[in-house]
Amino acid sequence: MNAETLWVLGLLALCIAAFVANRPRMDAVALLALLALVLSGILDAKEALAGFSEPSVILIAAFFVIGESLVRTGIALRVGDWLVDKAGKSETRVLVLLMLAVAALGSVMSSTGVVAIFIPVTLSVASRIGVSRSRLMMPLCFAGLISGMLTLVGTPPNLIVNAELGRAGYAGFAFFDFTPMGLVVLLCGVGYMLAMRRRIGGRKEGEGAPEKRRRLMDLAREYRILDRVHRMRIEPDSPLVGQTLGEVELRKRYQANIVSIERQRQFRRVMLRPSANRELLAGDILIIDFTCAPISIEQFRAELGLRESGFRDDLSRELGMAELLLPPESILIGKSVLDLQLRSQRGITVMGIRRKGEPLGENLLREKLKLGDTLLIAGTWKSIRLLRSQSHDFLLLNLPAEFDEAAPALRQAPFALIGLAATIALMISGLVPNVIAALLGCMLMGAFRCIDMESAYRSIHWQSLILIVGMLPFALALQKTGGIDFFVAALLDLVGDAGPRMVMAALFLLTAVIGLFISNTATAVLMAPIGIGTALELGVSPYPFAMTVALAASAAFMTPISSPVNTLVLGPGNYRFIDFVRIGVPFTLIVLLICVLLLPLLFPL
Repeated sequence: MNAETLWVLGLLALCIAAFVANRPRMDAVALLALLALVLSGILDAKEALAGFSEPSVILIAAFFVIGESLVRTGIALRVGDWLVDKAGKSETRVLVLLMLAVAALGSVMSSTGVVAIFIPVTLSVASRIGVSRSRLMMPLCFAGLISGMLTLVGTPPNLIVNAELGRAGYAGFAFFDFTPMGLVVLLCGVGYMLAMRRRIGGRKEGEGAPEKRRRLMDLAREYRILDRVHRMRIEPDSPLVGQTLGEVELRKRYQANIVSIERQRQFRRVMLRPSANRELLAGDILIIDFTCAPISIEQFRAELGLRESGFRDDLSRELGMAELLLPPESILIGKSVLDLQLRSQRGITVMGIRRKGEPLGENLLREKLKLGDTLLIAGTWKSIRLLRSQSHDFLLLNLPAEFDEAAPALRQAPFALIGLAATIALMISGLVPNVIAALLGCMLMGAFRCIDMESAYRSIHWQSLILIVGMLPFALALQKTGGIDFFVAALLDLVGDAGPRMVMAALFLLTAVIGLFISNTATAVLMAPIGIGTALELGVSPYPFAMTVALAASAAFMTPISSPVNTLVLGPGNYRFIDFVRIGVPFTLIVLLICVLLLPLLFPL
């Protein structure tokens, strides 16, 4: 092993250690590694930056946009409502339909996004049929992970492995080449969960009456805010006219939180964010939450020249509420509501906090947040919807029924389905490259007004893309310095004499173990060239080995930190670390067995 190989392997080890520690951020680590490869002379600038022109990177970004279009048109949530309607009270039927629905939707959009959407649906269904939520959250999680095994675009590792095949001079996988294996794993997963459900979580709870999805009024009652919220019009002689919200200091002087401002514009009424520099005009209507008013409401109106207005029936189409859950790694823990600055930065207002199931009363704004707190927030549906991209600090937990009616492109749902079908049809037909088909799908979503440009750019998970771009040069660096040959030789020395199937099993285990510590995307980047190189050294087809790497990278069932999907359900499912180990390790071995037995049949060696 030469000095250059040792340098690349050492740098790779440092990257993995930084990924495990999560310091600095993974995308920053990837870019630093890219710079190190160039500055050390291993790669030139063109080779190091080739990832920015990689078609698989563009393809992943395009499907982030298509997935967001499905959310904005209400399709994703309608699938959840269908599940609630069809499931009835049968736990078996709920589990089967839940896993099938999540897997189907996750095969064409982000599995993390799908699981986040289905968490409140699953909580509602669990309450409705009287079963412990932990017995449904684990199947939801597993279905989200399995969804990435169903299609070529189901998860980034599939696309990375596909691109590596192209770089090695082989034709890539077709859109549905993953589907036979994915369906077998999904059916085994459903059967496994049905068999293991009594070991997953708690005992079955009381049957209780069927419970519908909560509405805004239900949330208001639970957090005891019904008597606190008022809708008041600013009269022409009000001292507020011409002043900004920051200048009038309503929160400081009266403990009055401005949730939103209604303003008449030409022929329509709009909802404005209550930012500090927002100037107030005569005729504006303020939605006000009095957390602990020092004076009476009558005196407040008289002092500020306001007139009480009744609540409009259609107000819920523009203004809404939702619950946020603080996950263990949230940076918000230990801060007060005032410290969060959610109103000024995100246009939402915290109206209530529940701790251990009970709403807090006084000093709401200065209360230090604790792990497990749920926050009731209010604002425009647009502002609430934007919170979904901030799941690392809080999880948007429960969305009331009115949210469906407020989907920003609800009427465009049929067109979103047309755009999705056209994209998949083009990818299956092979008339155009996959990346072009995905870009055409994005254009169709935009042309049909299923998504706007601002939402499209915001939907792309840039951290994931930069991580891929930064780690892709490692494959070339290992190839140039002999690192891949080293790993291939080590793997063959260990199990090569036992035959190709045993080598595939070892490759699966190595990929799955690495995936415990770093993201499945980075795992696929590192292991894809090793898998293909191993196949070539054995003189067999690289396709079963490439797919082994892709499936193993998605088989992140063993710990709650091996995938964001697992982390999402950890809190709502009331799981411990050992629960994932106990349920996930046996199923990972089942997936390994399926790969070793079936892949050589689907892709002959």
